[in-house]
Amino acid sequence: MSSVMPVLKTAMQCSNSGSRSKKKERGEDSSILEGIPKTLPALLRAERLQSRAAKVGFDWDHPQQIIEKIEEELSELKESLSQGQDRIEEELGDLLFTVVNLARFLKMDPENALQECNGKFIQRFQHIEERLRSQGSSVEIASLAEMDALWTDAKSAVKRR
Repeated sequence: MSSVMPVLKTAMQCSNSGSRSKKKERGEDSSILEGIPKTLPALLRAERLQSRAAKVGFDWDHPQQIIEKIEEELSELKESLSQGQDRIEEELGDLLFTVVNLARFLKMDPENALQECNGKFIQRFQHIEERLRSQGSSVEIASLAEMDALWTDAKSAVKRR
């Protein structure tokens, strides 16, 4: 594996020489992050920013390192809960950015992963609604404990489908 790494670095350096030429064309003070539209959806923009940085070697070596960073960011988010909305939003953003970085590193599309999760949530929540209706109840009047028990049931039921 270590014999592959120098070749990979060399390939990255070759790829970067073209980037350096482009940088000279744009001006020495320009950033490799320039040109990534601010209008992109946040998940996509985060992935593109991280990909550009990774191209010049600013990247993790192993997914476990990113998972440890996620745990660190989650801890900071927990600490921020008593510090006001601005601080909470900052820490939540850091956590989301790091999760996107893990997806990028694993060559996964974070948008697709989140869409799949949304679909799973919808299926499970609709399971809760159906079960409550069959009991003559609804989500508007059921207790959180009732819905939570049905959520646990829905997790098993949706897996079986």
